[in-house]
Amino acid sequence: MTATSADSTPLSSGPLTSTQRLVLWVAVLGSFVAFLDGTIVNVALPSISEELGGGLRTQQWVVDAYLITLGALILVAGSISDVFGRVLVLRIGLLGFGVASIGIALAPTAEFLIVARAVQGAAGAFLVPSSLALITSNFSGTDRGRAIGIWTAMTTAAMIVGPVIGGVFVDLLSWRWAFVVNVVPIAATLALLARGRLRDSRQRGSGIDWIGATLCTLGLGALVFALIEQPALGWNAPAIWIPLTGGAILFIAFIVRQAHTPQPILPLDMFRKRNFTAGNLTTAFVYAGISLNGFVVVVHLQQNAGFPATLAGLASLPMTLLLVFLSSRIGVLSGRWGPRIFMTVGPAFMGFGALLLLTVGSEFSYWWQMLPSMILTGLGLALTVTPLTSAVLGAARPDRSGIASAVNNAVSRVAGLIVVALLALVVGGTLDLDGFHRAAIVTAALMFAGAVTSYLGIRSVPRKRSGWMEL
Repeated sequence: MTATSADSTPLSSGPLTSTQRLVLWVAVLGSFVAFLDGTIVNVALPSISEELGGGLRTQQWVVDAYLITLGALILVAGSISDVFGRVLVLRIGLLGFGVASIGIALAPTAEFLIVARAVQGAAGAFLVPSSLALITSNFSGTDRGRAIGIWTAMTTAAMIVGPVIGGVFVDLLSWRWAFVVNVVPIAATLALLARGRLRDSRQRGSGIDWIGATLCTLGLGALVFALIEQPALGWNAPAIWIPLTGGAILFIAFIVRQAHTPQPILPLDMFRKRNFTAGNLTTAFVYAGISLNGFVVVVHLQQNAGFPATLAGLASLPMTLLLVFLSSRIGVLSGRWGPRIFMTVGPAFMGFGALLLLTVGSEFSYWWQMLPSMILTGLGLALTVTPLTSAVLGAARPDRSGIASAVNNAVSRVAGLIVVALLALVVGGTLDLDGFHRAAIVTAALMFAGAVTSYLGIRSVPRKRSGWMEL
């Protein structure tokens, strides 16, 4: 007899069908390229600023131009995927991402590159929610937990392995080739979509809140612009306080509109689910820490420790291996025991891993000063990411899987965007050894905040055999 969850959905449906395997490959590859590019750029930043100029502010904008459009548009992209179909939206995102990647590789100036990165982020917004929604609509029970575990392992591994791939291209060819490589997984995903002819699903009679999307995009963009430029201009500069105030007003107007429009791109009633709210709050803390740690580590290794780009990227390999090998299994265990314990212990491990970076000194040793942090952080990531994703998506209705995924990914990207925008404030203006240590302390604080939030906010009732029920 097969165990069932609270909604009577079978917790295990046996071996995956050929369609499910195809869906999983498409979902992984479609999201992989967006997550890969989100971090592959970090290791290329020193070479980009050396060739195109601009220093730390240009480096920040190369990262944040992508995150602004990704975070601002991912909500409307989730709604579009639910309304017009996940496969269609995925194709649009893949094509746009590929064109923007080639534009970045050919960028003649820093300004052109930043604009192309913004276009790339907009296309990336269409990839993640549609690909993850494909999984939630084609898998159920423990199979869904296992599929989400594989998806999470591969996409999060893409975030970590990105610096490795970028480092190889920076050292052996050029930073430009680090973006051309995006064409390979994009072409593979489009080929699978063409051959598989997956059945698309969409919500009939639904529409898109374009006014809300405009308010969200402009509000978020203005806020982040002010945060990035504030260290250089000061809070009293009109170029800072005007967009800061205007952005806050627009974003508040967006939230108010979502409470009254009949077709919201952010259905606020989803936050009545305790696990959805707590899971997204944990996401904000954890992914802000991941983004901050990933940025400062690869830059510190190159600029302060003298590592070539390839070795700076390889420094994160232990985290990647732990994540790939453990995430699927953790997904199954989370499906049986509930996500709370994993979402509490995992971020705590990452917090202690960040504190271990305080051992990094002027006489640098990767093996004794950084590797222990990488191992503990990788173990924490493996314990956290799959249960976190499952908890958030499990708290939403199946017909809202696209927007639920979009909200969670928007939270993670916006959290990363804000922490990178505040980088100069975090490190004290310069990413020297003292600044690196300050970033490690802030990272640890964010991770511990995520652990406490999960412990206090996440609730699950284990079933007799397997599975858990969201509260």
